[in-house]
Amino acid sequence: MATPRADIPVSTAQPEDYFQLLKPRVMSLVIFTAVVGLVVAPGSLPFGLAVVAILCIGLGAGAAGALNMALEAETDALMRRTRGRPVAAGRIARGDAMSYGVILSVASVTLLGLAVNWLAAGLLALTIVYYAGLYTLVLKRRTPQNIVIGGAAGAFPPVIGWAAATGSAPWQAWLLFLIIFLWTPPHSWALALYSAGDYAKAGIPMMPVARGARATRLQILLYSLVLVPVAVLPGLLGMGGAIYLAASIGGGALFLLLAYRLWRSRAGDAPPGEASADKPDAVGREAALYDVRAQSKPARNLFAYSIAYLFVLFAALLVENMPLVQGCPTCS
Repeated sequence: MATPRADIPVSTAQPEDYFQLLKPRVMSLVIFTAVVGLVVAPGSLPFGLAVVAILCIGLGAGAAGALNMALEAETDALMRRTRGRPVAAGRIARGDAMSYGVILSVASVTLLGLAVNWLAAGLLALTIVYYAGLYTLVLKRRTPQNIVIGGAAGAFPPVIGWAAATGSAPWQAWLLFLIIFLWTPPHSWALALYSAGDYAKAGIPMMPVARGARATRLQILLYSLVLVPVAVLPGLLGMGGAIYLAASIGGGALFLLLAYRLWRSRAGDAPPGEASADKPDAVGREAALYDVRAQSKPARNLFAYSIAYLFVLFAALLVENMPLVQGCPTCS
């Protein structure tokens, strides 16, 4: 296993590097699921406060991403998929990224508490600490269950959105949390099946590295068998209607089919060697997510589909519950 670099050279950062510190792809998913939680909730907010709440949740997610990159600079530098990140590549100093994350964390939590309510702010603070502290510092390098336990951080946004709208977090909000929580392992382990070489080189005991590809494929199937029925529940319990039921049943059936095909495949068995391995970083970082050996395509297919599946589920809830924000100028 390669030894992490002790220091990473620092050069002048561009504004887009500070934007990349926020992990915009992750932040966009956080914002989207938080909006769904806020809209599905029976309460409502004035339009301006709703915008403030979502802005704070997004900034809090970005703050957690910046803290994660600051804490994992050496590890990120060892992995082809992450070595182009601003801190790992030396474009932003670790201390600057840490300060940036702390400032955004304090600002987002404080503003959410003062402008909306302190339950939502407390949940946002818990999410940041959970992701940057428990997941990044404790779980990620110590257990192959890292993504299972740590996945809770990504499942909090709809609960925070719900709390912002109502000042409470009832079981319906936690059902949305549970869907994302159960979705995270199949989604992440599918990617890990064809990125195991990166994780092994960085010393991260992801499931394929610690338990092997065969065990990982079985775990993906088992989680999928639990996820799909749970994802139907909002349609049966009045949170969603016919659109949601159709999306969750039809989409879930395809999810199970892809998980079954992955289980029956040999994805991850061969030594990693993605087709994009020798491409320049700017291209390789993007291609690494989807450009894989033929044997690993079932893992790639499930990974790619899982993103669409979660989006469609939450989009269906959003469509069936709009508009519920008081004072929205376009919702009359």
